[in-house]
Amino acid sequence: MPRIDAHVHVFARASAEFPRETSDWLPPDREEPVEKLLKEMEAHQVDRAVLVQIGGTSLEHHAYLLHCLRTYPRRFLGIGLIPPDLPAPADHMDRLTDGTGVIGFRLSTLGGPRDPLDRIDIRAFRTYPIWKRAAEKDHVLWLYPGAGEVHLVPFLLEAFPQVRVVFNHLFVCPGKGKFSIDPKGRPRVDTPIPPMTRYTTMRLNQYENVTGHLSGQYAFSKGPWPYRDLTTSHSHLVRAFGANRLMWATDFPWIAEDPGYGPLTRVLDELLPDLTEHERADIMGGTAQRFLRFPQP
Repeated sequence: MPRIDAHVHVFARASAEFPRETSDWLPPDREEPVEKLLKEMEAHQVDRAVLVQIGGTSLEHHAYLLHCLRTYPRRFLGIGLIPPDLPAPADHMDRLTDGTGVIGFRLSTLGGPRDPLDRIDIRAFRTYPIWKRAAEKDHVLWLYPGAGEVHLVPFLLEAFPQVRVVFNHLFVCPGKGKFSIDPKGRPRVDTPIPPMTRYTTMRLNQYENVTGHLSGQYAFSKGPWPYRDLTTSHSHLVRAFGANRLMWATDFPWIAEDPGYGPLTRVLDELLPDLTEHERADIMGGTAQRFLRFPQP
């Protein structure tokens, strides 16, 4: 069974060749090249990875992601981004997925009513055209919605049962104002674990097209590696979804220095020591191989 890191980021220095947005946590001179990731993967027997776009949503901002997918087509699949106010996203989605290795798109908003008592019409959701195109073209949707929108997910899953969905980072849906950058320049989400949104997300196990990541522990834990305070949440996810619907991921490069890539390859041993070998193999790569349809070696 291959070992697959199912959620990582790589990016180049901002340049004419590889334009990207810059910020305090993505300054123009910073780079986390794909070769650095490959070195870590090879050192720790990780075969493949999913590269998730970072640094902008326009077609031009995807230049480095597309370069990596062209250069290493047998090692990586890609997840793109869509400009939030694009009135007709289908063309953008088609251009990014046309033989490039990009298999889907990450969404951090769903664009529907935040009041759960409001009338729900998914055709009025801002992201409805994205879900519709994903259903037509068999794209994966990579979800990281906020707490105020997670109640909308079941309505979309009912309408689009053929769309493969991957919930990011322990199925945590950050509340408004809870996201920040820590002193090490890494994302930080100030939320109780398990989060209140678990009363919605755990029930998504009834939808066979929903999977999720065991990743991002550094962003939620109140303690250092090995993040013992997250043991219960990991166990709950395994019980709810099963190992064959969970994927291991490191969220490189944010873990490269603390705790390091190597320790993250052992996180299941630390937090889920009772997994069978088959369950461990599923989470460490089997689920991603099947669900994301990585090409056979």
